[in-house]
Amino acid sequence: MEEIRQVAEAIGSADSPRDMRFVPGGAFTMGSKHFYPEEAPLREVRVDPFWIDSTPVTNAAFAHFVDATGYVTVAEIPPDPKHYPGLLPGMDRPGSLVFHKADRPVDLGNPGNWWRFEFGADWRHPAGPHSAIEGREDHPVVHIAYADAAAYADWAGKALPTEAEWEYAARGGLDGADYAWGDELAPGGAMLANYWQGLFPFANQCLDGWEGTSPVGSFPANGFGLYDMIGNVWEWTQDWWSERAATEAKGKKPCCTIDNPRGVHLRHSYDPDQPDIRIGRKVLKGGSYLCAANYCQRYRPAARHPEAVDSSTGHIGFRCVKRARE
Repeated sequence: MEEIRQVAEAIGSADSPRDMRFVPGGAFTMGSKHFYPEEAPLREVRVDPFWIDSTPVTNAAFAHFVDATGYVTVAEIPPDPKHYPGLLPGMDRPGSLVFHKADRPVDLGNPGNWWRFEFGADWRHPAGPHSAIEGREDHPVVHIAYADAAAYADWAGKALPTEAEWEYAARGGLDGADYAWGDELAPGGAMLANYWQGLFPFANQCLDGWEGTSPVGSFPANGFGLYDMIGNVWEWTQDWWSERAATEAKGKKPCCTIDNPRGVHLRHSYDPDQPDIRIGRKVLKGGSYLCAANYCQRYRPAARHPEAVDSSTGHIGFRCVKRARE
């Protein structure tokens, strides 16, 4: 315990800010072999101690950052057509992707059945240009592209977590469990996170009490005292995406413990389905209020998803870390 205390002080326990929790670090089994192929293989990973925000960054916190710096998010800036070959006329206007609930069963292979790019949608207008965040100050900020999250973290004297740090923190000390609280999604019928109950994207039973985002801390904390690591909003990590675990890409053997993995190189993260667009993709973690049993069972610590760094949507946010060595 004395060693942990010293490390915590080295990171900056004076900042232990009421909004951060100390994660002592250690070894754990990263990944899963029960759900999606990109989560495999299981590998032994070790991370150093760090502090992490106890909740996703809220609208109120992000507004404070913007007020202090004048920062303008990616969703508020018109896209440059030269970076987007084939951009349709009239689409060079600022905006972001907004979820629209379907009124009937739809083809789950086409996200266009529930996502709509709306001009004027951004962090201040999460449901479109006529919406607002008044009364939602304690909800996670959304419509955040990677650069926006990184800019906030830099301003706050923090950083974005690696995928390994994020997953270790989300597990809360439960190594190998499917969920952040054990191996059962809703033990005894208890709703322990904000996700979609029912048939996505048209029938949400709202057993958790929320149709969209929920105020941070609405559900129980995990073993490290962290809220909303699962569900509510996806969260950016600093690692570039790879289809298989980065430890494999680096030639590591499954038997070996990997210290503080940091992902792959940018060039390995490009979307092979869009060869003309060379925009890197980062790893998102945690799932969101749109994850459902019939569509996206990614409300789990091991789950991961690629997202282009220039993208923003109504279900992507972030949280930050502080490390002893940075």
